[in-house]
Amino acid sequence: MSVLPIRVLGDPVLREETRPVADVTDDLRRLIDDMFETMYAANGIGLAAPQVGRTERVAVVDVEGAKYALVNPEVLVADGKKEKAEEGCLSIPDVYADVERPGHVVVRALDRDGQPFEVEATALLGRCFQHEIDHLHGKLFLDHLSFLKRRSALARWEDEKDQYPGFIRILKPGASKSEHPEEEL
Repeated sequence: MSVLPIRVLGDPVLREETRPVADVTDDLRRLIDDMFETMYAANGIGLAAPQVGRTERVAVVDVEGAKYALVNPEVLVADGKKEKAEEGCLSIPDVYADVERPGHVVVRALDRDGQPFEVEATALLGRCFQHEIDHLHGKLFLDHLSFLKRRSALARWEDEKDQYPGFIRILKPGASKSEHPEEEL
């Protein structure tokens, strides 16, 4: 397994629509394993393929031991009371904001072996699923913010972005400077 470079805000791949996966292959399983390794190295709880410069519709999630590889995920249900909570993103380090999302989701996907499954989630797991699936459609958590809150978050990013030449964040296994690892999606 390898720790992959993470693409940060400004890299166009983060705004692209991903392409559905036709077949779950050994190469795709290797990508999934590398994505988990990368997510753990960054102390994250979720990571989507565009964040590592890939265009496949793939994401990984590990929230409090609930570990999922999501191939071609789709949200079937997003309902319940809207809940607001702080989110961050491995592609926008050290920038956090309160995001409102539905409190309950049902997601359908293929697992790392190509087997279909559905999962129902609430709380942080449901939020993480929504955040990562947004990435697969070129959407960032900043897009859920009001104009003023988005402008404030982008101003904070202006102070950080020079640390990532070429819009690339290089990690070492187990290294992260995040003060909010549970919120890094």
